[in-house]
Amino acid sequence: MNDERRNGLLTGLTVVAMVIAGVAHYLLPATPVWSWIGMGATVVVFAAGGVPAAIRALTTLWHERELDIDLLMVVAALAAAAVGAALEGAVLLTLFSVSTTLEHSAMGRARRAIEALMDLRPDRTLRRTANGTEEVAVEDLSPGDVVILRPGARVPVDAVVVEGEGQIDESTVTGESTPVHKTAGAPVFEATVNLHGILAIEVRKPLAESTVARMIQLVTEAQAARSPSERFSEWFGQRYTVAVLGGSVLAFLVFLGLDQGWHEALYRAATLLVAASPCAIVISVPAAILSALSASARGGVLFKGGAALETLAGVRTFAFDKTGTLTTGKPEVVEIVCDGDEEEFLTRLAGLEAYSEHPIADAIRRTAAARGLTPFPVREARAVPGEGMVGLDDQGMIWAGNARLAARMGAKSAPVAHPEEILALHAGAETLVLLGRGAKLLGALTVADRPRESSAAGIEALRLSGVERVEMLTGDRRAVAERIGAGLGIRPAEIHADLLPEDKVRLVAEFAAKGRVAFVGDGVNDAAALARADVGIAMGAAGSEVALQAADVALLSEDISRLAEAHRLARRTAGIIRQNLVFAMGAMVTLVVSSLFFNLPLPLAVIGHEGGTVLVVLNGLRLLADPIRLSTARPR
Repeated sequence: MNDERRNGLLTGLTVVAMVIAGVAHYLLPATPVWSWIGMGATVVVFAAGGVPAAIRALTTLWHERELDIDLLMVVAALAAAAVGAALEGAVLLTLFSVSTTLEHSAMGRARRAIEALMDLRPDRTLRRTANGTEEVAVEDLSPGDVVILRPGARVPVDAVVVEGEGQIDESTVTGESTPVHKTAGAPVFEATVNLHGILAIEVRKPLAESTVARMIQLVTEAQAARSPSERFSEWFGQRYTVAVLGGSVLAFLVFLGLDQGWHEALYRAATLLVAASPCAIVISVPAAILSALSASARGGVLFKGGAALETLAGVRTFAFDKTGTLTTGKPEVVEIVCDGDEEEFLTRLAGLEAYSEHPIADAIRRTAAARGLTPFPVREARAVPGEGMVGLDDQGMIWAGNARLAARMGAKSAPVAHPEEILALHAGAETLVLLGRGAKLLGALTVADRPRESSAAGIEALRLSGVERVEMLTGDRRAVAERIGAGLGIRPAEIHADLLPEDKVRLVAEFAAKGRVAFVGDGVNDAAALARADVGIAMGAAGSEVALQAADVALLSEDISRLAEAHRLARRTAGIIRQNLVFAMGAMVTLVVSSLFFNLPLPLAVIGHEGGTVLVVLNGLRLLADPIRLSTARPR
């Protein structure tokens, strides 16, 4: 029997015994039989409701040398029993047991929200063999196996389509409700659904390293990583518990000094003990944080802990990388100008770019492949950060990159067959790639990327939500950056072009000096800027181990409007935390003042204390019903 079920049964027994004790005491004749029944039921309440709390308190005291709230409740109930108010002590233990069970159940619900993805994994799947197909357990799949997906089948592991085409429902992973069209070469993620068509997919990762497995691991780590507010509430609760115990003892002595008698003094001290207990304060923050983490995960946004969630709520400047973040990251070659044969130019350029993971390099390789060209062999290739690539071919050193790399090679004003065309390309609004050998410029081509469909709406939503600045940071030329920025509503003063990686880090630091800043990138090329920002956010991180590890927040889809929704959820979480803390502190102060100066009855103190605790938990759980919404949603 798990702990949650055991606690539920003990709480149920406590409630039943409390009802019997109350009925015997208040509603039935005061006969010896009913008195004994009422007394026995009260003992059951103390045993079922008090003993587990006492065990938890003593365990914490023994192993962690800390006094906790369980101890306060047990001491208060025993003090009430000692002055002849055993029934009131039983009411305290009953309500405390109920509220504790509700808290655990609520937290369990929040934790299970993301773990429910595990249930979406199919147990068995069809694996292609030399003789056809065979049904195997998903655990038996290995990288390189080919799985056949029929219409309606769930994807068993992360894989890549090798044959066929069809629509995949990825809402369970990315939160995107619109089916995604998949063809050969497209990635598919575990727990998504093949809507129609027959697909052959090649397994790329073992089950333990799948996207869903890593999502669950990240959410588990996030729930364990405490935010500043959570750490404060825990620190406050531990120290305040000691203060409450000491204050209750002092109050008991004061009441005795006022000639109230030890029964009355102990009763009022027990009431103060209950009224001053910080249960609601301690639980108010984690209730909201856990609910928000689970709600955001269901919407395809993973926070690496409450600290990232809490920090994002205060961000007023968002800095974006351009290529692959604001743009699709799948540019196309537009124009080629070169000396000599164009096909030879492309083969040599593609051979060098074969060693680069940049989207521009991918565009060049795709263009060469579309023309049936084989990249020329290049050895000792290396990247020059923010500038391009350098390597060796059969004729010596060869390089490809931007104007900074050309100037470094001394080719800034080198003669070419078509200088006026090169100058025209350089003045254009497309990304320029130069190819040279030493100081000789062999030619150039331009590559054009386009903004993501969600970028303009996402940036507008961020501005409407109160974000003060949206900055674009790119290593591309300013003409290119301004072309993209103009279509996204980014002002020229917010565009920073011709940047090296260290320039991005410097600018992020400058933004951070004026307030909290979030940097949004692809999680691979912008690791330093992601690390320097108050909140690093990786876009389109589904299936990308590097992206999931590099950032504080991972957006599994490529929909930038999810970022505005995540920001809204973070701010709403911060608001609910403030509501909880104000309510909890206000209720506690009211109960303490009433117990000290207005002779507050113990039952009212119990109801006020436990009721307040349940209310802040329920207020935090409202966030579970507020997941990241679709891109058509507008910020509130």
